[in-house]
Amino acid sequence: METWFSLQIDQSFTLFGQSHITMLTLFVIVSVFILSTANLLKKSRATHSLIRWTLFCLLLFSEISYQTWAITKGIWGTGEHLPLHLCGIASLLGAFALLTYQPKLIKITYFIGTIPAAIALITPDLLHGYEHFRFWKFFLHHMAISWTSLFLVVSTSVKISWKDLLETFLYLIVYSIFIGLINTIAGTNYLYLQGPPVTGTPLDWMGDGFFYYINLAVTAFLVFAVMVLVYKLADKMNNEK
Repeated sequence: METWFSLQIDQSFTLFGQSHITMLTLFVIVSVFILSTANLLKKSRATHSLIRWTLFCLLLFSEISYQTWAITKGIWGTGEHLPLHLCGIASLLGAFALLTYQPKLIKITYFIGTIPAAIALITPDLLHGYEHFRFWKFFLHHMAISWTSLFLVVSTSVKISWKDLLETFLYLIVYSIFIGLINTIAGTNYLYLQGPPVTGTPLDWMGDGFFYYINLAVTAFLVFAVMVLVYKLADKMNNEK
């Protein structure tokens, strides 16, 4: 059991290895379930409550267990372990949205949590294999973020519009400027504004210098636009039924 919580890497993570494919398959299955049971989630209070509190507990336990692990191992630091990355913020907002059902929180969580967390699952910034706590924390946490984002939209009457896209994008730009200042002062790399992580991710394709930031902004906007289009298409199909 010690190896499950150790700092050393006894088993390395393999991109698109069997354990990775298994986690992605689980993610897709549950995502499809949430999307296909939208009417049930709105009508059945018991089913709705079960999924709601399961997701809330997953988000809360993932964050607390990670912080506890880092502290007990003596590696916790403000440069790496604060939940300031996009998925970290999406996790916190998602948890509050599950508690409050505040429409604005649901909309923001939908944009910053659904696809970003899914991309993180496909190209994880992860070193440990499935025989380690970090593997399970990473995948369960990011899956819960994306599932929460989907669940909050399909199980409520909240509508997603182009105006919501622009508003969320503006929030993201302001937040990025704030995080950029923190990175400059503290020498950190939150939001990966100083450059992509060591492990290979789509951020490696964003270029260098000024164009890195432009490409990040354009990509974020395009992803948000795709999410609005997908939502409107799904909403139209649902209304026709």
